[in-house]
Order: sequence, then structure tokens, then C-alpha cells
Amino acid sequence: MQIILRDIGKRFHQKWVFKGQNMQFESGQHYAVTGKNGSGKSTLMLITAGYLSPTTGSVHWNEKGKPLAPDSVYSKLSLASPYLELVEEFTLEETLVFHQKFKPFHEGFHLKRLIDLSGLSESRHKALRHFSSGMKQRVKLLLAIMSRSQLVLLDEPCANLDSDAVAWYQQLKDDYGKNRTFVICSNHNPEEYPGVSQVFGI
Repeated sequence: MQIILRDIGKRFHQKWVFKGQNMQFESGQHYAVTGKNGSGKSTLMLITAGYLSPTTGSVHWNEKGKPLAPDSVYSKLSLASPYLELVEEFTLEETLVFHQKFKPFHEGFHLKRLIDLSGLSESRHKALRHFSSGMKQRVKLLLAIMSRSQLVLLDEPCANLDSDAVAWYQQLKDDYGKNRTFVICSNHNPEEYPGVSQVFGI
């Protein structure tokens, strides 16, 4: 999927979060959007996903050279962010079963294989409310990257991850990110966006 942001600006009440942002994300390529806290990275990501409308400018989504309607973009993307909540009453196994009712996983990935891939097999029957913040982040990244989606949006993917989990995330992205469009928002942390085609500052 190709996404084009033209002269994007976003204002909340009387305060502009950012103005005049121009970015183009090509199909099958990986990108990073970097900036300090409060610069509007998360807001820009939600605009890219079609969850928010820009105050100024326009967003264009294209698939195989043809325009996509904004209300059809959701079915083609997956998203992980520290501020997105999981259903904490669900176990890991229940979370995966529930998720795939809305977003199918990569072909050939049955429940046991996904749980093994998560590195959380011993906690498969534990409610997510008992997971640490790092374990929850693993679940979010697993759901986003292993969904059968053309566009993957990751907001600070290494938040709450220790060094082993960072390596796990990087390997997951490398193994299952090929021929998909990735946009990764980061507070200037290169561990979060290895191997990207271009870095945009905001």
C-alpha cells in the first residue's frame, strides 16, 4: 500500500501540534518517523491510519495504483502502540482467538505456533492483567506484525522491552516484514527502526 501525506497539519483547539508535513510511504518499504515527545508522532500515525482527520492537507491511500476509500483502509492495516489497550480479562490464547476474528494471521500460523513465536508459552492461560508491561508489549507487536495486513504501523515498538525482547522484535520484523509497508514512530531510538528505507523528522 502507498500512502501520501500532503501538507498535513493538525490542531487541537487553538494549539497546532504540527503543520506542513509532507511524506510518502511506498508499498513494501519500511520507514521511520522520529521526533521528541510531544512532537505529534502518534497523532500523525493515527492520521496515516485514517483514524484521525487532518486539520489541513490531505491523505491519499493507494493500492496497486488505484485509490482506496478511507473507510476501507482499516481492513488493510494493523497497529501497535503503548497507549492502545488490550482486553485484560482475556488470556493470551483468548486474545489471539478473538483478534483473528477481525484480522486473520499469516497463512499457516495456527494458535500454538503463534504462542510459541511470542515466547510467552508458559503464560498462555494467564489473564493479560497479570502480564508485565513488557509482556503486554510483546503481545501487541505479535498481533500487529503477524496479522495479514499490507500496512503495519508501530508507535515506539521497543517501549517497555528489555534487550532480549528488543532482539525478538527486530527478528520478527525482519522475518515477517518483507513486501509490506512499515511506518515506525520513534523518539530517536535506532533499535526501533533498523533497516528502514528513509527516516522522516517531525
